[in-house]
Amino acid sequence: MDAVRDLLTERAVLGLIATLAVLGLFVMLCRARRVSTSVEDAVMDMLHRMSKASADLREGLTEDAANKATPHLREMLRCVAVGITDAEGTLLSWDGEANDHYEFLRPFIEHAIGGGHKEHVEHRKLDCELPGPCLLHTAVIVPLEVENDVAGTLIVVSGVPNKRQIRMAEETARFVSTQLELEVLQKSRQALAQAEVKALRAQISPHFVYNALNTISSLIRTDPKHARELLQEFAEFTRYSFRTDGFFTTLADELTNIHRYLTIEQARYGSRLNVRLKIAPEVLQVVLPFLVLQPLVENAVRHGLAKKPGGGLLTIIAEDNGAEALISVEDDGVGMDPDRLFDDLKDAHQTGAHVGLGNINHRMRAVFGDDYALVVETAPDAGMKIILKIPKYSRGVQTNLPLVPPRLEDTAEQAAIRA
Repeated sequence: MDAVRDLLTERAVLGLIATLAVLGLFVMLCRARRVSTSVEDAVMDMLHRMSKASADLREGLTEDAANKATPHLREMLRCVAVGITDAEGTLLSWDGEANDHYEFLRPFIEHAIGGGHKEHVEHRKLDCELPGPCLLHTAVIVPLEVENDVAGTLIVVSGVPNKRQIRMAEETARFVSTQLELEVLQKSRQALAQAEVKALRAQISPHFVYNALNTISSLIRTDPKHARELLQEFAEFTRYSFRTDGFFTTLADELTNIHRYLTIEQARYGSRLNVRLKIAPEVLQVVLPFLVLQPLVENAVRHGLAKKPGGGLLTIIAEDNGAEALISVEDDGVGMDPDRLFDDLKDAHQTGAHVGLGNINHRMRAVFGDDYALVVETAPDAGMKIILKIPKYSRGVQTNLPLVPPRLEDTAEQAAIRA
């Protein structure tokens, strides 16, 4: 995930460079033509159209995306027409005039794709037999390269010979290629995020599943009503944990699932597991990555309190901290050596130690940035405290899932869930 984030940063820089190059050439073109509109207004219009085209191209090289982008590209280039093809040379979109010349350009498009270099086509090279002056004086065909492969071509048709416009076509093709690469990398990032969620699900303790079912079965004869309630909680817990829609959820939904988990565990541990909640109502709708809190709670129960004779107290706090929600999961269990924890986290993806703490740390940093890494405080026989900061707003972080209020029967100041 860190490698993908570094690639995205690198591509963003390259995208900025490509944008500045196109803008620089555009200013030169405006001055050379002595356009009536001021250069400043022209540049503002250029930036607006580049922004529009960029958003369209982030959808990938599809017919719909090409149809949305080509009008903006043609206005940017101030040319007769702009066309985009796919990697097979099939025309996806053509905006402007002279579209009847596409068939004449096909051999040159194929050469550009096969050779990976631009083709500069003058009208005299074409089999054009149209009567009267032709709108196509020259055409520049530039390959669109994505991760060193030709994904398509950009066709720029001009009515007059102009070397600057050839350079503009090259820089615009580089700009388009950068946007397409960003789209590919974004998909890779999403695929990695999905893989990390799947890995986290796989690390949900088999011992918890076995012990939950064993606890429920032991109550069937002695307390069938309680057994039915626990079975319902277990069903809802697994349904939520293994859902397939969405990478994000609300703090309220996550707390609801934690309530289910703790209800089952307290049926097993009884008075050995005590829980205190302190939840500020104003942070319940904060959106956070799916399955980042429940594994921390499971880690506290399994590795902290279950190993302590007589059990102990688990404390979950969620506070309003201005632009952020401050969440902590703390236990007064056996704790551990911080150096050993650091070594465990390095190999967490292989060993499954601590129910994916390393996984959660990677996801937090990938979604919100390095400033939002987990903070862990622990020492032998001193318990463990894990702190998360969640921004109340972060671009691209949202959920369309319905808000399910957690079943918190206690006040915001104190709560104790007991078996």
